[in-house]
Amino acid sequence: MTDRTETLTKEDVARRVAEKMDEPLYKAKPWVRSVLMAIGDLLMEADPERRIELRDFGVFEVKKTKAKPSARNPQTNETVFVPSRRKTHFKPGKRIQEVLKTPLRDLGYSVPEGSADAPDGEPDDE
Repeated sequence: MTDRTETLTKEDVARRVAEKMDEPLYKAKPWVRSVLMAIGDLLMEADPERRIELRDFGVFEVKKTKAKPSARNPQTNETVFVPSRRKTHFKPGKRIQEVLKTPLRDLGYSVPEGSADAPDGEPDDE
């Protein structure tokens, strides 16, 4: 059985903002909604590329991709042409990166099966 990853929603973000700002949830919800809508609108307005840098948080970017003249449809195995398009990318800031770089074992979490840093005593995939 697979463990499901916890999914947080806008509501959870609004709760956290309300706690940090010592305000009721009904006041925080519109703030969160407005900020997320503004970031989304700025990304959608990219002509054709854009970079949104939020200090101490990270960078959102809209980047161009190259066309793929010989991509494969996995259902039909048919070769298809994929035109160039735009995609979004997020690069976390230093504070977030440092926390995420901490090894899972140091945090008390189990290491994924087949990982190169499997604990001693466990058989390696040979």
